[in-house]
Amino acid sequence: MGFARGMRCALALIPILMLAAAPAQARDSLGIFEGWGAFRDPATPRCYAIAQPVSIRSSAALNGFASVANWPREKLRGQVHFRLSRMRGDKAPVILSIGDRRFPLVAGQVDAWAPDARGDAAIVAAIRSATSMSVQSADMRGRAFADTYALRGAATAIDAAALGCAKLR
Repeated sequence: MGFARGMRCALALIPILMLAAAPAQARDSLGIFEGWGAFRDPATPRCYAIAQPVSIRSSAALNGFASVANWPREKLRGQVHFRLSRMRGDKAPVILSIGDRRFPLVAGQVDAWAPDARGDAAIVAAIRSATSMSVQSADMRGRAFADTYALRGAATAIDAAALGCAKLR
């Protein structure tokens, strides 16, 4: 990786690090892998891989992100969560596209999840074999939007998060 590309990757990860940083709780960095970061929050405990969208079609975007988390106390592994870049319309569906696969998500106003553990596992498997994914919905005015994520480094970050929580309970 050239110096300029390395600097762009480092600068692009600053917002991810800010998402993971909070003064009230300490979080440990488990590594940065291309556009994905992996973190451990021993106080909760939880570990997660996280990334921001690479393309957002809104100037007034929320802090959108995609994450895959492990919650050892609850015995949850690979739980997928999306923070949308816009508030979605009340009845607007949220669809995750990874390659040629489509996954309907369960959604709140700005958050979306897989409907169950099987959905989480299918999404994580698809993430591991694709180069990008996109979350589509419509905002409160009915305008369609999509948050697109590069998946290079995602599998490594997901694995780092799983290993980071292997001994936490």
